Parts: sequence; structure tokens; C-alpha cells
Amino acid sequence: MFQGSMPALITPFTNLKVDEAAFKSLVEWHLGEGTDGFVPCGTTGESPTLTHDEHMHVTELCIEAAAGRVPVIAGAGSNSTDETISLVKHAKKAGADAALVVMPYYNKPTPEGQYRHFKAAADAADIPIIIYNIPGRSIVDMSIETMARLAKIPNIIGVKDATADLTRPQLTRLAIGKDFCQLSGEDGTVIPYMAAGGHGCISVTANVAPRLCADMHRAWRGGDMETVMQLQDRLMPLHKAMFCESSPGPVKYAAELLGLCSSEVRLPMCEIAETSKVQVREALVSVGLLN
Repeated sequence: MFQGSMPALITPFTNLKVDEAAFKSLVEWHLGEGTDGFVPCGTTGESPTLTHDEHMHVTELCIEAAAGRVPVIAGAGSNSTDETISLVKHAKKAGADAALVVMPYYNKPTPEGQYRHFKAAADAADIPIIIYNIPGRSIVDMSIETMARLAKIPNIIGVKDATADLTRPQLTRLAIGKDFCQLSGEDGTVIPYMAAGGHGCISVTANVAPRLCADMHRAWRGGDMETVMQLQDRLMPLHKAMFCESSPGPVKYAAELLGLCSSEVRLPMCEIAETSKVQVREALVSVGLLN
């Protein structure tokens, strides 16, 4: 079971090339800050603009840098089933602990098409598969009924839920069972999500506030609700700022302000607006990460 605070890792660029040194440094910093696991090559890692070779290389860099100290859930999704299969096979070969497979975007598959897509990915390699349900980016929303059908496949073991629907974790738990791993994809709702049956968060905010996010999850697991709420209240302005524009623009700017890496993004993403920069800076100050 995956649990706790797992950053959806940004991919640092220098002159629009993957900055390997900065990426490895980020992973090591996160480990020192108490991060529970890593998710490279997701949307926050700008997977849509990574070449296939870059995508696989960044996954390998993350696994190598983590060195078995925490789990790595490799982003391995696409709106092409063949491409997804290729990435899932690579995740297995590279030594990832699981593969995160996004709902096929743009194609708008039917529930039957969704089922066959994820089944094909699961059949391709003996690696745990986590469904990434994010209708805000993929348009289609996987129903609990389709998810329950997929959960009967042994290596489909969980979901990253970015619906922000707080009835979902409880309904999913009732339909599938408490052992189906439910990970929030929405930082701002993670506490009520876990209260309804979730196990952790694949986080944007944790890219720049790993210690605070990890401490909040540890307090949750320890039943220290006073600390949980103090930390969640403290983090909320940062959660909000990380989505003042499309991710990962704001979180990359925050990372630059903290001296972690460049804020460079690849088109069609672009530098965030000056008003957004002010919001990000003020949020970092308010949470105590920046003077």
C-alpha cells in the first residue's frame, strides 16, 4: 500500500534541456525532508512535452536517485494504448514500484474502451497499476463501476483521484474495499479525502514544501489531528497559489524562488504572469518558506 506525501515531481530544465543534476539534487533533498515516495513524469513533470527517450530517462534517474529508499510510481500514461504499454513495460524494466496510467485524454473513450485500455496496460507487465482519474484534463471521468471492474485485475491496485469529489473515496471504498489504494490528486482536499477512506496524496505542493506535507501525513497516521489541522491551515494558501495558473507554471516559479531549479517550462506552457508571481511569492512567505 502506498501512503503519505508523494510529490508529482517537476522536471527541471536548463535551456529547455532536462537538467539531470538539478533533478537528482531535488530527489536527494526530498528524501532528507521526509517525502514518502516519488511520482516522476506525470503532468506536473511536463510529460506531454518530454520525448519518449526523455520520459524514460527521467524515470530511470528518479529510480536511481531514490535507490530503494522510498517507492517510485512512474508516470506511464498516454492517450495511445500502444504507447502506454511501452511506458508501462519500461517502468517495470527500470525498477519502478508501480506505474501511474492516466485516463486517455482527447480520445474520450467509452467505459468499455477505458476498461480495455487499462486491462491492456495491466496485462503488458507484472507491475502494480494506479489509475489516474483527472477529468479536468482528460475530459472523461471513470465511473466507480468501471473502476470496480478494473480492480478485479490483480495488478490494478489503486487510483490517483483528481476529481475533487469528496464522496468518491468513500463510495470507492464501499464498492471495491479498503485495500484498494486511494491517493488524492488535490492538495487542498487531502485531509477530508483521507477521512473518507484515502491513503495519501500525489502532491504538487510537496515539490516545494516537502517537510510540511510529510509531517502532516505523519501526524494523520499518528492520530494527531491538532497538528494535522494546523499544518493544513498553514499550507492552504500555498495549495491555492500552486494552481493560480495551470500547473506546473506556479510550482516551477516557486522552486526557482527557493533556489531549487530554474522555472523554465516548455511550450505550450509559458512563464506565469506577474500577478501570479506575486501570489506565489506571498504564499511562500506566509507558509514560512521564504523571507
